[in-house]
Amino acid sequence: MAQPSKTPCNAERPGAGKAIAVLTSGGDAQGMNAAVRAVVRVGISLGAKVYFVHEGYQGLVDGGENIKEASWECVSMMLQLGGTVIGSARCQDFRTREGRLKAARNLVKRGITNLCVIGGDGSLTGADTFRAEWSSLLAELLKTGGVTAEEAKSSSHLNIVGMVGSIDNDFCGTDMTIGTDSALHRIMEIVDAITTTAQSHQRTFVLEVMGRHCGYLALVTSLACGADWVFIPESPPEDDWEDHLCRRLTETRLGGSRLNIIIVAEGAIDRHGKAITADDIKNLVVKRLGYDTRVTILGHVQRGGTPSAFDRILGSRMGVEAVMALLEGTPDTPACVVSLSGNQAVRLPLMECVQVTKDVTTAMNEGRFDDALKLRGRSFQNNWNVYKLLAHIRPPPTKSGYTLAVMNVGAPAAGMNAAVRSTVRIGLIHGHRMLAVHDGFEGLALGMVEEISWDEVGGWTGLGGSKLGTKRTLPKKYFDEISATINSFSIHGLIIIGGFEAFMGSLELMEGRAKYEELCIPLCIIPATVSNNVPGSDFSIGADTALNTITTTCDRIKQSAAGTKRRVFIIETMGGYCGYLATMAGLAGGADAAYIFEEHFSIRDLQMNVEHLTAKMKTTVKRGLVLRNEHCNENYTTDFIYNLYSEEGKGIFDCRKNVLGHMQQGGTPTPFDRNFGTKMGAKCVAWITGKIKECSRHGRIFANTADSACLLGMRKRSLVFQPLTELKEQTDFVHRIPKEQWWLKLRPILKILAKYSIELDTSEKAHLEHVTRKRVSLEAHI
Repeated sequence: MAQPSKTPCNAERPGAGKAIAVLTSGGDAQGMNAAVRAVVRVGISLGAKVYFVHEGYQGLVDGGENIKEASWECVSMMLQLGGTVIGSARCQDFRTREGRLKAARNLVKRGITNLCVIGGDGSLTGADTFRAEWSSLLAELLKTGGVTAEEAKSSSHLNIVGMVGSIDNDFCGTDMTIGTDSALHRIMEIVDAITTTAQSHQRTFVLEVMGRHCGYLALVTSLACGADWVFIPESPPEDDWEDHLCRRLTETRLGGSRLNIIIVAEGAIDRHGKAITADDIKNLVVKRLGYDTRVTILGHVQRGGTPSAFDRILGSRMGVEAVMALLEGTPDTPACVVSLSGNQAVRLPLMECVQVTKDVTTAMNEGRFDDALKLRGRSFQNNWNVYKLLAHIRPPPTKSGYTLAVMNVGAPAAGMNAAVRSTVRIGLIHGHRMLAVHDGFEGLALGMVEEISWDEVGGWTGLGGSKLGTKRTLPKKYFDEISATINSFSIHGLIIIGGFEAFMGSLELMEGRAKYEELCIPLCIIPATVSNNVPGSDFSIGADTALNTITTTCDRIKQSAAGTKRRVFIIETMGGYCGYLATMAGLAGGADAAYIFEEHFSIRDLQMNVEHLTAKMKTTVKRGLVLRNEHCNENYTTDFIYNLYSEEGKGIFDCRKNVLGHMQQGGTPTPFDRNFGTKMGAKCVAWITGKIKECSRHGRIFANTADSACLLGMRKRSLVFQPLTELKEQTDFVHRIPKEQWWLKLRPILKILAKYSIELDTSEKAHLEHVTRKRVSLEAHI
């Protein structure tokens, strides 16, 4: 970790003399504790006093012991806890002016003029009402002697910033709300478990998931598990849905499937607004088809358990942004909500978001379901369109005449199989002949190619590793053999799912086009590697699963250290020269330091980190966690750092080391990796189909332009196709990493939350945007 700058004196710190209160309200959601922890620690580091408000708005109204000043140490070990440690409660009192008067007095008496509310749209609407009334509440309190003139003057305005904590993901303006990803983890664990028993007994399972009036959880679950049918409130089925559903289930059984999975959102309705329940669906299937059918209602298990790595990082990032927004707030600044767009933190006017969220409900109540889907945003629509393609459309009888081949290259990554399944099925829907290439470029050279059908990829979404087999071999030495294979199988387009080797191998294929005409076919890369080091994409398939594996391991290690005081763990993560896993796992696991190649460190930095841990051992938090990327420094190895810490910590703390190794590449893919792989596969096939048609001349394909070989990547807020030749300039080939990496800007957050005195990089400040304007531009883009 780089040397932190000197602590600015208290007077210079933006939070000096200010007080912030943080509360969680409404339903609990995993990741709320990460947000609370970030607000407390960033607030304190910037010189502010931070207060917990226990039991949500009820605590704000009741005051007393419910409003307590928070310390740095009191939020330790909160990251991995589900729910909300400071409590949440539904509060009728705050809905009344009398209740809000009491709440205002409790804040004024403590000098608190900044309020951070973590909750759903109801909680955030309440906060906005409170702010709008603040002046009149102060005037009334002053008049009745509830506060002094001096207190009223020093608390003349109230700043409000919201964070959306809700497993439903039903708040417009943010791609993901805190808790949604963790809820998906819980759901997928259960779906995977149910799938095995359903296959054993040839059963149909109807699973009801939460979401009130929002079908996000149901929709993403269906994409991630390849469900036969999903019922969501935003897009009710057509009136003859019963016939269609029974026909679908019969088709899948005749195709060799031993099970059926139907997902139903708890708020599912038909076109006339009548509820569709899990029992209704079960009764239909039993009566019409006679299938052994079971109903599972997941209920509150979806809210419980440990938060996922994504939710911890999201909560931490939003917490930091919320404090910055509060401290920068003025009487003229509207109450805002900090949210996520792509991988960017954004600030949006709170009431604009609330209004659009209400507009969705209005559209559904009025039967304007197309409008409801649009109002949910581009991400929701994309999910729905891909689901409809995969679940409701079958391969056409007429064929396109084109042949696409799909392959895996590089190390295995969880989610590769989901991408292959999507690619194969979408390709078949386009009328193409689909080929599977085994063992990467080597397999292509050896002719290890076979036609692959719709049913063969049926249960692939939840499988880890690579069913096709994958190798790191590059193609250059096999050009003769590869050209012969392409020619003999009449391959018109190539989809390569893999890591840095997929990128380098594809560049080699492009070079070979000058000599080998057979290589002049469109090709597209879908990045898939745990290292997340492929240029042109902020995320790679498999990195989220690896990150969750590391985070879970860190939790267990920290838990073991809680019983043995004064112990420091040194953990080595994968990633090659890319420090993504070490950095993000450090954020998600609450690490004290994370050493990476991209951020140079010296022996002085190591010594400073040891001194930092020594000081920590004198507090109530007597444990430490240090992460090291496997190639962060050729001399400061894991053994060297372990020995250094052991020697310097003698008599103060002892050390243990853990090299995580290949367990990071294994495991069942997370919902994110399944969904990401599925959407990438669908988008890739659509692009390559268009490119083949564009490059077709008299029945032959000739693709030799730069834009006929692309990588599909997530860039900030959207999926984009980028020519490989352009990405060459953005790549450090020696160390196999992109020259610029977005997540490096999150490194200061990791250090501040570990109590290092450094300045926050605010060069990419989240400015206030407008939901309505954003909506119009997104709709135009669609």
